[in-house]
Amino acid sequence: MPGVTYDDAPPLVDLMPWSVAPPRIGRGWPTAPDAASLTARWDALVKAEGADRAALLEPTRSRTLHTAVGQLPGRTGGTERLARASGPCPRPVRVLSAPFDEQWLIPDQRLIDAARPELWRVADGHQIFAVQTQAGPEASGPVLLATSLLPLTRPGRVRPLYRRPGGAEPNLAPGLLEHLAQPLGHSPTPVDVLAWTLAVIRPGGAVPLTRDPELWSRGVRLGHRMLWLMRRDGERPKLPGGRRPYVRAPLPGRPVTLHYDRDEEALYLDEGRISPVPPEAWDFEVNGVRVLEQWFTARTATAEPGTLAAIRPAAWPQPWTSELLELITVLALLAELRPEQQELAVTDPITAADLRAAGVLPVPESARRPASVLDAREEGPEGQLALI
Repeated sequence: MPGVTYDDAPPLVDLMPWSVAPPRIGRGWPTAPDAASLTARWDALVKAEGADRAALLEPTRSRTLHTAVGQLPGRTGGTERLARASGPCPRPVRVLSAPFDEQWLIPDQRLIDAARPELWRVADGHQIFAVQTQAGPEASGPVLLATSLLPLTRPGRVRPLYRRPGGAEPNLAPGLLEHLAQPLGHSPTPVDVLAWTLAVIRPGGAVPLTRDPELWSRGVRLGHRMLWLMRRDGERPKLPGGRRPYVRAPLPGRPVTLHYDRDEEALYLDEGRISPVPPEAWDFEVNGVRVLEQWFTARTATAEPGTLAAIRPAAWPQPWTSELLELITVLALLAELRPEQQELAVTDPITAADLRAAGVLPVPESARRPASVLDAREEGPEGQLALI
């Protein structure tokens, strides 16, 4: 945005003050692109005994067969030590494993080095998680990601939009919504603020705010479309007819190579071919990594024989093809929004100094800590009631 500076724009760390480090799994096998593999991996773990079970777990300092931990909030997994665990696999849940890569996770705290229970307590159908990327000034990828799923993406911190379940108590600087309502002529919703933030956030985390109601409306509309594409909730996104990607040559049973032909606008998985694939979708990067390549590698990388990660589909599942076609569509549509983002030069700004003068900043330290949330009994180790 030539000629526009945001030296005193408030930072995201103040506008959405509560943040949590993403969960750290500590081992690869409790996540997978398909849920059936996770069930088979769990079954293999609990059928093994003694040293064999320990080796399959891939123990760390945080988790061994004898680590005592409680249930994840809202989940029903066992709480006995893994050395004695039996029974069916806890029902896998959908998570955001990497940017734009939706996978599955066994929601069992005994398998997760750092599960971040405070995130699980507020993860519901109302929640939206924002994750800041490492986009630099010259990067073309998004500065902020948004998802309805629990994000495992690293290294950025996770900022839930709401501090409590049910969409209660927005994770926004206290008084921000009321302060914005005065110049805008209406009270924006928490989702509107997040949408605006997605549209205008700068590398480094500055979030320019404006007093201009028309500019605000433009930014919010743009941000809501970005939200819809990133969350993929409800109606599935589609490119216009003639531009929609299709499988032109059948994909092999287990592709091992991925290649893009710019002249043909075709994506090759070995001899399988998908087209048209816009160059903008192929070039789409987050944290300096091409999204489509990372997505493909997560499904085709070789696993060490004898490990639980080696338990995977024998052939490429058809649902993965559908997910790939949708991912291409999402990346292409997001890339189309970049020129509109660049045109959103924020005028008549609300600066950090303005927010300090109004008492919105600095935020109280309590706003940077999780809310006291315990809406249901949580089972601790060995079936004891967890005290929080």
